[in-house]
Amino acid sequence: MAKLLFNFLFILFLGQFVCSQSHSNKLNVLILDGFSNHNWKQTSLLVKSILEESNLFNITISTAPSTLKGSAWQNWRPKFENFDVVIQNTNNIQNKKIHWPQEVQKDLENYVRSGGGLYILHSANNAFSKWDEYNLMIGLGWRSETEGIALQISENKKIVEIPVGKGKPTFHGPRNDEAIYILNNHPINRGFPQVWKTPDLELYKFARGPAKNLTVLSYAIDDNTNINWPVEWVVSYGKGRVYNSSMGHLWEGESYPISYRCVGFQTTLIRATEWLATGNTSYEIPDNFPTQNKMELISITTNTPK
Repeated sequence: MAKLLFNFLFILFLGQFVCSQSHSNKLNVLILDGFSNHNWKQTSLLVKSILEESNLFNITISTAPSTLKGSAWQNWRPKFENFDVVIQNTNNIQNKKIHWPQEVQKDLENYVRSGGGLYILHSANNAFSKWDEYNLMIGLGWRSETEGIALQISENKKIVEIPVGKGKPTFHGPRNDEAIYILNNHPINRGFPQVWKTPDLELYKFARGPAKNLTVLSYAIDDNTNINWPVEWVVSYGKGRVYNSSMGHLWEGESYPISYRCVGFQTTLIRATEWLATGNTSYEIPDNFPTQNKMELISITTNTPK
């Protein structure tokens, strides 16, 4: 009996140890939210759900104050150094008086410069236009024609720079189902079809910024002008890595939109987050990854975040 009890306790301990080790081996991700002209609450919950489903990540959400005054800002100090990747899901385009405290800004700069990973999620590239280091980190964002260069991709797949003051401020037309064309091979898109289709995308035209240490990963074609505009790009900032994309739109009043149900977007989200943390990707491409002519969506879950 004593031997059986010992064996049982040993197996129980071993199981707990394996679970603990499995948990500790996951990458730690911090999502920052709290204010945006988009549905930031549901965006954070859906991103959290998608990443957790991959079984590669532990997710923490830190919600910044959304008011201009009060003591809450004094207590909001995310510990970036405790995480492998930070996902930025705030923007202040609706009220530019709202901004992070200087201490938090400097902490993020130091975190990325020292080797941290930063994911700029959709409208987060609308944020903080007067924060110079943020502009360097994101490479391109939603900016006026006087706030940086813009990039196009020529027919022979070369980068074309549009100088400051030329062209237009950043804008987008109606959301469309877009073919995503791979421009540069990268661990994030390793094994992807050279062209794949995603639904309901906002294609940014004239995204602008310093565009330093930047590599465009993919582009889509504006149907009205036949101009190729970047969709995804990565930026080197010190020892750190930054991923930026216009994919991931979620507006007020929407519930688990088809853009988030896209297998291609979900795979990209998971792989980009893993690459930001490790410099590589291990997440396998699903068998139902989209093709040039066929989008692939997962079914809506019963516990859709609101």
